Amino acid sequence: MTILSLYTSSLRKHPRITNSLSTGFLFGSGDIIAQFINPTEDKYDPHRTLRAVIYGSAIFSFVGDKWYRILSKIKFPGPPLSNPKLNSIRTGVLKTGIDQLGFAPIGIPLYYSIMSILENKSIDGIGEKLEKNWLPTLQVNWMVWPIFQIFNLSLVPVQHQLLCVNVVSIFWNTYLSMRNSQKGVHLPVHSPPVPE
Repeated sequence: MTILSLYTSSLRKHPRITNSLSTGFLFGSGDIIAQFINPTEDKYDPHRTLRAVIYGSAIFSFVGDKWYRILSKIKFPGPPLSNPKLNSIRTGVLKTGIDQLGFAPIGIPLYYSIMSILENKSIDGIGEKLEKNWLPTLQVNWMVWPIFQIFNLSLVPVQHQLLCVNVVSIFWNTYLSMRNSQKGVHLPVHSPPVPE
C-alpha cells in the first residue's frame, strides 16, 4: 500500500482527524525547516514549532477543508465547452481567482493573528505584526500560489486538494514561519523559499 492510498483510506474513514494531523505535521515541518535555515535564536525553539502545529491542526486544517469544499461547488457560468479538459481548466482559473482574491487576503491576517495570540502578544503587538507582514506576504502569495492553484483546482480530485496544498505549503509555511519570527529584519518579497 502506498502512502497516498493510506492517506486516502484514512481520509475516507476519519476525514477531520486525518486533515488535522497531516496539516499540523506539515506546518510544524515548515517551522523546523525555517528554524534551521534562518535561525533567530541560538538554539532550536520547540515551542515555536508547537505553535505552528497547533495553528495547522486546530485552525487551518478545518478552515482549509471547508474552503476547498466551497470551491469544489463552483462551476464556470455558461454553457460548457466541447473539450472537458478546457472546461476543467477554465473552472480552475475561476476558482483560483476566487481563492486568491477572497481567501488569501483573509487567511494571511488569520495566520499572523493566531500566531501572535499563541505567542501571548498584546492587541497592539498583533496590530504591528499585521501592519508589517500582511501586504508583503500577500504579494509573495500572489507570486507563488496562482499557477499552482490553477493546476490543483483544475486537475486534482477535491479530496486530495488540501493535501496537495499542504505538501507545497511546506515551503510556504517555512516562509511564513521565517516572516512571523523576524525581529526587525525584513525578508525580501522577491525571494521566498518556494519552488518555481
